[in-house]
Amino acid sequence: MSLRVLVADDSALFRRAISDALSSIPDVDVLGTAQNGKLAVQKVIELKPDLLTLDIEMPEMDGLAVLDALKQAGSNTSVMVISALTLRGGRLTMQALDKGAFDFITKPQGKSASESREMVVRELAPRLRALAHRRQIQNILRPGRGGIGAAASPAPIPVAVPEARRTSLQRLPGKTPDLVLIGVSTGGPMALARLLPSIPKDIGVPIVIVQHMPPVFTQSLAESLSSKCQLRVREAVDGDKLEAGLVLIAPGGRQLRLLSGPDGQMQVQITDDPPENNCKPAVDYLFRSAANNLAGRAMAVILTGMGNDGTLGLRLLRRHGCFTIAQDEATSVVFGMPKSAVDAGLADVVLPLDAIAGRIWATVKGRGS
Repeated sequence: MSLRVLVADDSALFRRAISDALSSIPDVDVLGTAQNGKLAVQKVIELKPDLLTLDIEMPEMDGLAVLDALKQAGSNTSVMVISALTLRGGRLTMQALDKGAFDFITKPQGKSASESREMVVRELAPRLRALAHRRQIQNILRPGRGGIGAAASPAPIPVAVPEARRTSLQRLPGKTPDLVLIGVSTGGPMALARLLPSIPKDIGVPIVIVQHMPPVFTQSLAESLSSKCQLRVREAVDGDKLEAGLVLIAPGGRQLRLLSGPDGQMQVQITDDPPENNCKPAVDYLFRSAANNLAGRAMAVILTGMGNDGTLGLRLLRRHGCFTIAQDEATSVVFGMPKSAVDAGLADVVLPLDAIAGRIWATVKGRGS
């Protein structure tokens, strides 16, 4: 079954580039385009596409107003934001994700039309496959759901755990952790916006997060989360020391690792090392450094996201006795990274998103389950 897509952008150049890129992806049908937000809302209601690619800064009605209008209309259309790679673009994108957008990509900056089209295809194709799978599950199990805001409050979907892994899923934490590590990708801003505000400010340990994002956007993410949380949240900078109650987010386009500073206190090092798993920042890069420098003293959480980043790092952490949590399929926007961890037998417990903060708190405070 084809994924039916509507393209909304006030630039004719970008409308053509995105439409051409989408048309080259198998099982994607471009229904049409809209040059402003008001027309985009009208066409979504009329054509009922599966996906709307949405420019945020448009005349008549901007992208945020479009999201509000679609939610009010009860639209079942998912939204993919096409954002400018600027600080303003990052902030607007965080607001769009808060309003229920499925995910985002940045506007192509290729030197030619063909290069820009290839960039869009590379970014969109895996996201569209993930969206198609997600909508298929929603259409089968929850008719009428799957559009604006649906990913934020999904109904339970049973997750079958193979017999061979059930013993692993019952393992309780050993040592009380001194640090919480979180790896997340697609659907991450919404997941973090629900998880972190549920963690009290007196958690007593630092939290370090890798969220797959380009430069600039992680700063906007940190600002957005900081406004919602009791915890202190900011984008990490080189040399940051790990402090209780401080949440550090790896900067987009850089790698983050942990090491012991001159005074013996753990600190952050930001590097320009190559991508891992096609990701920069990479979850494996962070997890591996924690396994090497904080043996048995960290706990790790894998949340929604595409691919398998974090799985190799989890393997190293568990060898040192670290406790691990994976988000379940029912509450994941994309059950890729958590599934990879679960399939490898590396998740000590698989939980719905809203149960994870409580398990983090219990584990850090030495209360087991």
